[in-house]
Amino acid sequence: MKPKNFETSPQFYARIAGLLYLVIIVTGLFAEIFVRSKLIVYEDAAATANNIMNSDLLWRIGISADLIMQICDLPVMIILYYLLRPVNKKLALLNLSFNLIQTAVLAANKLNLLAALFFLGDSDYLKSFNPDQLHALSYLSIKLHGYGFGVGLIFFGFVCLIEGYLIYKSQYLPKVLGILMAIAGLCYLINSFLSILAPQLSNFALLFPCIIAELGLTLWLIFKGVNLTKWREKLAIA
Repeated sequence: MKPKNFETSPQFYARIAGLLYLVIIVTGLFAEIFVRSKLIVYEDAAATANNIMNSDLLWRIGISADLIMQICDLPVMIILYYLLRPVNKKLALLNLSFNLIQTAVLAANKLNLLAALFFLGDSDYLKSFNPDQLHALSYLSIKLHGYGFGVGLIFFGFVCLIEGYLIYKSQYLPKVLGILMAIAGLCYLINSFLSILAPQLSNFALLFPCIIAELGLTLWLIFKGVNLTKWREKLAIA
């Protein structure tokens, strides 16, 4: 039987957050692995431009998938604030603030991917540039997107660190999830700062622990949620 006031239960919100988080992970991986990694040829502007022009719709689908990810991020961050505020309201609010900045940066950063497409169009105002110049400008926009993505993930790294601490201290979510999220935060921060300070050392493999941590949290929220007794105890003394 459905419990009374189920719609306002933290368990209900936890499952909604988990499902939306799963959408975030799937759309993010799709855009990165099945779109950009297939169309972008490293350090080859002409080949990248030709791939994008030949797969215009796929490029646009990738951008749309990224925007869906950012849209879903908004309710998730509000729900996580609601779920984690009994542990420490000020830290939960700080976490929400970092998350808002991260989402704003990543959403605005999609303009670079649109610019990469616009430079490869057939508008009259582009005819003052030769094809090689347009290919270079398009590739530069893609490079800017990569750095913009890294900047956004700096803020998300702090989100993961704070969430990791709050989860670890919560008593109504597994401590191991808190540890994994904290490790994910460190990985995001290290990789993003390396991309700025020493690009040759930045590696996508550094983000593998992040996928494990976030997927683990996602599945736990969907299938387990929070320990309601402990959550209410924390809320009562918050």
